Amino acid sequence: MSVPALASILASYATGIEKGTGSSVGAISRMLENQGYRVVIFDMLARIDAHRYRNVESVPYRTVTDCRLIGEDNTMRRSQQKRFAAAIALTSAAGLVLAGCTGGGDDGDSGETGGGDGEVTIMGAFTDAQADAFQADLDAWSEESGITVTYDGNTDFQTAVVARATAGNPPDIAIYPQPGVLKSQTNTLFPLEDLGIDVESIIADEANGLGTIAQVDGQTFGLPYSINVKSLVWYNPSAFEAAGLEVPTTDAELTAIQDQIMSEDLGYPWCVGLESGAATGWPATDWLEEYVLRYGGLDDYNSWIAGDILFESDLVTEAGDKVADELLADGKVNGGGQAAATTSFQTAGNQLFVEGKDNGQCFMMRQGSFIADFFPDDIKAQIADGDLSNINFFQLPSPEGTDTAMLGGGDLVGAFTNDEDTKAVVEYITGVDFGTNGYASQAIFLSPHNDFDTSFYTTEFQVAAQELLASSTLFGFDASDQMPGEVGAGTEWTELTSWFAGQQTMEQAFAAIDASWPDR
Repeated sequence: MSVPALASILASYATGIEKGTGSSVGAISRMLENQGYRVVIFDMLARIDAHRYRNVESVPYRTVTDCRLIGEDNTMRRSQQKRFAAAIALTSAAGLVLAGCTGGGDDGDSGETGGGDGEVTIMGAFTDAQADAFQADLDAWSEESGITVTYDGNTDFQTAVVARATAGNPPDIAIYPQPGVLKSQTNTLFPLEDLGIDVESIIADEANGLGTIAQVDGQTFGLPYSINVKSLVWYNPSAFEAAGLEVPTTDAELTAIQDQIMSEDLGYPWCVGLESGAATGWPATDWLEEYVLRYGGLDDYNSWIAGDILFESDLVTEAGDKVADELLADGKVNGGGQAAATTSFQTAGNQLFVEGKDNGQCFMMRQGSFIADFFPDDIKAQIADGDLSNINFFQLPSPEGTDTAMLGGGDLVGAFTNDEDTKAVVEYITGVDFGTNGYASQAIFLSPHNDFDTSFYTTEFQVAAQELLASSTLFGFDASDQMPGEVGAGTEWTELTSWFAGQQTMEQAFAAIDASWPDR
């Protein structure tokens, strides 16, 4: 297809979309792919002058506004600019690309530079009390720095940050609860290295894996300011003491405890709930991730996330076998995997606080730090009073010969503006001192820095989690949150649930997940 012909088609599609009568962007992309073009679709608006093109050898691609279609013909024709429901980047043997777009990106030469105006804006997803505490911490820091920082919390953050960047009016800084959206905006975000930030210095005291979550092509587009941890095994200390159980520190000791619970008919080793409405199955993904990270190490774990290592691989099969040994063998879970598949993750932990096998007592539950919000009211009241006699946690032990690992998530800081004020704010909120101006009082906050002063925390759980993080060699960011949506939040949930429920084998579940992977 010639470039003039392609331009004509794009213009007609754009006109149809603008009038509400055209085909979807998906239809446009399929049409172009059928013609041999590679199509990349970004979930945002863009203005494209589909009839402008000229001959160039290479053009640095940036997303957002006022893009031109450039190809093999050096003749320029003008037409009315059309608004697409996505920005479409095209490459072919003729070197067809979208160019002339404004925004941050490749060379760091299209955004603001210099000292700044003394004001910095931040957008994030958290609101209410957490947002107030965050702003208060920044206000205290501003008294010393002289930089006024304004935080804007938006419950529809993922849509809002894309829309604002597309309109050419992004915040100076954005705080992303998941790396996927951040990585989709690397054409408008600045690499932190371009701001003059010493990334290596900031991450020097962090677990391996934390500083590279948002690295793309060797450049760092985001760093965590707050994290959460998932490799926690919750237990009832009073119940452990009554049963004569000791907190395990090794995988072998963990196995021995399970054997003791079953042999003495004390109850069930594990509390497990996979039910979560439309998201049923996500707790199973966490279990699998725990052992892929441990058996494979960080490199193979990230290769699995990228789709380069299959679910049917030896590595993931080994991890799956370990999960089956822990949870699906007879007597491990009350009612077995079938009951786990229909038990709510929110209430599964309630059985930590009952007594006797006949009442369904279980002794351990692997779950993230957030689960404390779902415990019975009397237990939450004890936690608030600092009474941990009936609830505490330890880190899930790693199998012998593997690294001590922590699975978790976090909030990542990215920059749309390149100036000294933005640099200073990013350095503060991603640095070891953030939280010392008050934000550490938020029970949800956990610094990514091993050297953070834990005396600023207000709960025993924060202190304990920080100590476990500091003793971990590896940090793995939740894998399912980084996989393609149709896998990580789709087939992986449903297929693992079917496996737990006994509706298919692990091998069948893994094969189905691999088959659903896009572009494979």
